[in-house]
This record gives sequence, C-alpha cells and structure tokens, in this order.
Amino acid sequence: MQAIESKVINRVYGKGRGWSFSRIDFSDLGSSDAIDKSLSRLAKKGQIRRVTRGLYDYPKYSQFLNKALSPDIDQIAQAIARKFGWTIQVSGNSALNILGLSTQVTSRFIYYTDGRSTQYEIGSQVLEFKKVPIKDIGVKYDASALIVQAIKTLEQGNLSDNMRSAIREHFAPSEHSKILKDTRYVTSWVYEEIKRIFKDE
Repeated sequence: MQAIESKVINRVYGKGRGWSFSRIDFSDLGSSDAIDKSLSRLAKKGQIRRVTRGLYDYPKYSQFLNKALSPDIDQIAQAIARKFGWTIQVSGNSALNILGLSTQVTSRFIYYTDGRSTQYEIGSQVLEFKKVPIKDIGVKYDASALIVQAIKTLEQGNLSDNMRSAIREHFAPSEHSKILKDTRYVTSWVYEEIKRIFKDE
C-alpha cells in the first residue's frame, strides 16, 4: 500500500501544481480501493487537497498571500471529463473568464458535454455541464480549444495587445508551440490571432 501511495504522489508532483485528478488517473497503479485509500491518506497529510467527493487537486500556492489558491476550474472540468469518459468543450464566455479576458466576475463556469447535465459546487463557484451535441472545432488539445473558443467569442478585430499578453501568459512556454501546431486548421483569422499571440515561437 505504501508503494502505491508513493507512486500516486510522484505522479501528482510530476504533473505540477494546479493539476486536478480523481482515482481514474491512477488506475494503472493498483486496485480502486487501494487508490482511494492512498488519495484519502495524502489528503489528510495535506499533500493534496480534496476539492469535492472523489476529486482532488495539487493546489497552486501564493507566496505573497501565504496560502493555497482556489482550485483551477478548467483543471477540475478536465478531471471530471476523464473520470466519466466525457468529451467536453468550454463555453465561450467561460473561456474568457478562465483566461482573465472578461471584466465580469462570474461564479458559474459552463462546459458543454456529450455526457450528462450536472453541476458541482467548487468552493464559492459553480461548475456546470450541459449535455449538448459537441461540435468538432478541429483541435486535439484542451488548451487549444480554450484559446480558440475565447478568440471566437471576442470576435474578429477585438483583441487588444493586453489581451494577447494575458492569453500568452496563461499558458506555460512548453505549450506555445504545441498550440500553434494544433490550431493550424482552424478558421484563418483565428489562427492569425494565435500566431500573433505566440509570435516568438
């Protein structure tokens, strides 16, 4: 059991702070019961955080505030999708909020899913899934879908240099070239904006 627990926390640390996960993300390491018990013990030790039933994260930490930050809603949504085998797509307005491009403070984030309609309370925020036919927007990675949805919602000609900087800073440098490659075949004006955002890559 101790060996499984070590493997679990090593995988968590390898993914980095902000990552959210459930038992399914460790199913190759042991039985469901052993994984559940390992996650429960790690949460009690404070090495991971229990976000809601069956869902955890490795929280980002603010040195300035001297405390753990709120869970990353997009990471939570992706963890739930993996848990249930859903395909999801962030709604345009929620994409703007996640990327910090909206001036409106929202307490509700909406994702479309081919799974079932449901919602989760994550602290003071609501994560809602709406069952709808998922449209293929032509990208493979979740990060790519997030940026494409945000740009489309803003519409052509409405991105400022500050917005482009905010989008660029949201993604780790290691993701920039991956997003550029993944979005090559989206609507031409959207791809031109993405190239401007990651112009140094």
